[in-house]
Amino acid sequence: MVLTITRIESREFGYPLEDVGTDENGFNLVYEPGTTTQRRLYAVRVETDEGVTGEYVGGNSPGAAQLNLFADYLVGKNPLQRERHWSEIKRALRKYDRMGIGPIDIALWDLAGTYYDAPIHELLGTYRDRIPAYASTYHGDDNGGLDSPEAYADFAEECADMGYPGFKIHGWGGGDAARDIDREVETVHAVGERVGDRMDLMMDPACEYETFADALTVGRACDAQEFFWYEDPYRDGGISQHSHRKLAQKLDTPLLQTEHVRGLEPHTDFVANEATDFVRADPEYDAGITGAMKVANVAEGFGLDVEFHAPGPAQRHCIAATRNANYYELALVHPDCQNTQPPVYQGDYSDLLDTVDGDGTVPVPDGPGLGVEYDWEYIEDNQTGTVHVYD
Repeated sequence: MVLTITRIESREFGYPLEDVGTDENGFNLVYEPGTTTQRRLYAVRVETDEGVTGEYVGGNSPGAAQLNLFADYLVGKNPLQRERHWSEIKRALRKYDRMGIGPIDIALWDLAGTYYDAPIHELLGTYRDRIPAYASTYHGDDNGGLDSPEAYADFAEECADMGYPGFKIHGWGGGDAARDIDREVETVHAVGERVGDRMDLMMDPACEYETFADALTVGRACDAQEFFWYEDPYRDGGISQHSHRKLAQKLDTPLLQTEHVRGLEPHTDFVANEATDFVRADPEYDAGITGAMKVANVAEGFGLDVEFHAPGPAQRHCIAATRNANYYELALVHPDCQNTQPPVYQGDYSDLLDTVDGDGTVPVPDGPGLGVEYDWEYIEDNQTGTVHVYD
């Protein structure tokens, strides 16, 4: 049976995050009691002439806008020819960041799994069915939550007691006063001294540090506490191969880069030029499951590990089929407010803090495709933007 795509739908919707606000610059999510932040995502559905569909919830408005540039190409095509479509759309979006490929490619993988009655990880080639997770925090605040080095250490200890084998710090951001390098260093030491003998520890400033010197200072604290990795420290935006190669030469802590470079070739160049030790991949950011698995294979070819960014069912399937990956990022978590997970999953799928079992692992969905059921009634009831339909 040859399938044909007959219709693609993209629907923007919103959901509330209670006790969550932003830092003073308005970019980082932080704990803020009494504040409700409205978050927006997109729900994508690909339909075929045989009634087989593919779905994915995620993405952002710049990526969703790119769908306008290639959706008409897909209508009338065989949805199972993912590699061909990936190549054609990649070229079509050559003037852009290609973030629009990810949600559609994931939906096409979901469709394929539905068609073949198999989970995506089985189509990719299953390596494992449970994944170790690390707790990845919200950014620091000054509102009584993660507001001090001791608060981070307390939360890390709580996560260790829950079974988490790893803990990642997102430090403070915002204005100049908030970006206190001494406080960042103190946090690294406080967490390391409290739980460093029980957990793998990671530091992710999310490109907040102003200078190479700041990045080096915090990196040397990570060295002293034997951190597992140091990720995207300073204001190059995570994209300079030269500067990260120089930083790596001066530190013992491995660097994790490439979350902010787009595409297979820039990832490969980063690795070949010794500008990172671990490689970042994300099925939403890196042109879908197809693109993310290409990055994983490049890392494996260089003898390096790939670490998938952010939580979600697509990430779980990728990691399940990847030998050279260590952890699942359970993000964003906090002792006093909810995770950023959208309330759209029916059944028992969860990325909340208490998701892990006693060994600190999460399961891989085993149903067809992504293996999750979306609550389309909630999505439609909370629609915030125009529904785009291509047919």
